[in-house]
Amino acid sequence: MPFPKLSQHLYESLQEQRPQLVSRADTVLFYLSLGGLLIFLYDLGFAHSEQAELLLTYFYGGYTALLMLLLIVRLTLLNRAGVPRGWLVVECLLIGLAGLGVLLAFFPVRFLFDGAVLRRYIEQDLLILAVLLYVFLTELSRRSLNFYRLSYNPTLLFVSSFIVLIGLGTGLLLLPRATTQGIAPLDALFTAASAVCVTGLITVDTATAFTTFGKVVILMLIQLGGLGIMTFTSFLAMFFQRSSSFQNQLFLQGLINEESIGNTMRTIGNVVWITFLVELLGACLIYASIGPSEIPRLHDRLGFAIFHSVSAFCNAGFSTLSAGLYDEGFRFNYGFQLVIIALILIGGIGFPIIFNLYRYLRATARGRWRQFYYRERYAYTPRLINVNTKIVLLTSAALLVAGTVLYYGMEYHSTLREHSGLGKLVTALFGGVTPRTAGFNTVDMTQLTTPLVLIYLLLMWIGASPGSTGGGIKTTTFALACLNIYSIARGREQLELYGRHIPAKSVQQAFAVIVLSFLVIGLATLLIKFFNPELTLIHVAFETFSAYSTVGLTLGITDDLTAGSKLVVIATMFLGRVGTFTLIAGVVSKARSLNYQYPSENIIIT
Repeated sequence: MPFPKLSQHLYESLQEQRPQLVSRADTVLFYLSLGGLLIFLYDLGFAHSEQAELLLTYFYGGYTALLMLLLIVRLTLLNRAGVPRGWLVVECLLIGLAGLGVLLAFFPVRFLFDGAVLRRYIEQDLLILAVLLYVFLTELSRRSLNFYRLSYNPTLLFVSSFIVLIGLGTGLLLLPRATTQGIAPLDALFTAASAVCVTGLITVDTATAFTTFGKVVILMLIQLGGLGIMTFTSFLAMFFQRSSSFQNQLFLQGLINEESIGNTMRTIGNVVWITFLVELLGACLIYASIGPSEIPRLHDRLGFAIFHSVSAFCNAGFSTLSAGLYDEGFRFNYGFQLVIIALILIGGIGFPIIFNLYRYLRATARGRWRQFYYRERYAYTPRLINVNTKIVLLTSAALLVAGTVLYYGMEYHSTLREHSGLGKLVTALFGGVTPRTAGFNTVDMTQLTTPLVLIYLLLMWIGASPGSTGGGIKTTTFALACLNIYSIARGREQLELYGRHIPAKSVQQAFAVIVLSFLVIGLATLLIKFFNPELTLIHVAFETFSAYSTVGLTLGITDDLTAGSKLVVIATMFLGRVGTFTLIAGVVSKARSLNYQYPSENIIIT
């Protein structure tokens, strides 16, 4: 065969095999990035000798060079496959970062931090980690879509994602460099479960027991647990793939309570972007509200602001202060407390409510603008505020006002005694907000009066709103149950609200959630009382209500729990986060629709 014809044949063969070559390159990059992340975690989690440090430095150089070579190959294949130019620019930037990482591995530039040279060189570590994370997340997003094509039960996949995340978090917290003096496996499991379930109950002091690496792990677990690992991976899939199949959207529609299947991926993207935007704004406000007198070092203040912003928005209740927000430097910082209150309320109100309010405000502003600019006589205001939003807003406002007033009245001569006039109001407001699954405390919880403790049990049990980062039975469940009782008492067979008929299925589900919550809380209280008979019943009940509603408040008995009680609390936090009704509905097989109906017969109730 003549040489030109041979070259043409090879070119055509390469053209046909390009999709397979790109797929193989993606597979190699995925496993290579996965292995690199494991080595990086080993590097961060274990102490090394100077010789091992040097070997790791050169390993990273060679590893990044191999990664850069594979990226160049993939870039060449993608360029000929007609990929958008923006994507190619990102790939070129990534290759540039990888090349810079290779240069720094062999010709490092020493950066100084707090007057000391860092362990190895920070710029090399950061560049390599950035390249690794980008490649790994890109390839993981492609593979995450495959889960939705499988015939798995979506509910069980949702529950399994939390189990896997808790397991990974436990392993990371057991690494030697994650803690200052080591940690027991059960305590690591408890901390990981509490972070993933955004609860805030702790058996070891977060401030002193964990290093910076350990606190970063806890922060990541809180963020992923608050958003949901499936929501986050779906966002990555949308961000990197720029497309999603109908089956994927159908799978995720129920996960985020989206009515329109066409808006599923857009809603997931909005959830993630709003989360990061609010947390960033909250971190800036927290940083502005504290100064060197509270936290002397600049980088410590930045870390404090980010950690507490994420923890507050996700309603997690974790704090890097040993005494929580009751710390002497923060219990009287009312500006800081108001920022935390705002983050808790935004995170607990629910993303569906935020989106609904945004659409209403946008439509209203547009109508007012047309009325002003075009001199229209009437401004059209569409009916965008749905019944769900009205129930959530009214119930949340009623609970907030009631909680604040009751706290102010019951604790005026107790925990509010050390505050001034304005300070009493802010502290009472904080006390009315925090039991709604937040878990922060600005007072000594052990000094609360017994009537307020009972009020806290009710507020913790109700919790936040559906589609939020908070727990509890949810405000809509409580509101529907109360309204249905009132409707039945008036002799009505249907529940009607704001000119709308509420389906019987919603009411039945609300009562099912209530009954299951009492069963879980009652069983957990019984088991903890069995494992720790020396504890008083009110303290145990407070702990179980707090665990099930993922609140994180405690009357000071968490450290005294035995191993059996800790396992009970872990299971209670998990059931409260994923939802007992959700778990049962995922396990029990669905009944087929029946085309017949048996004769009815009344059951004596009263």
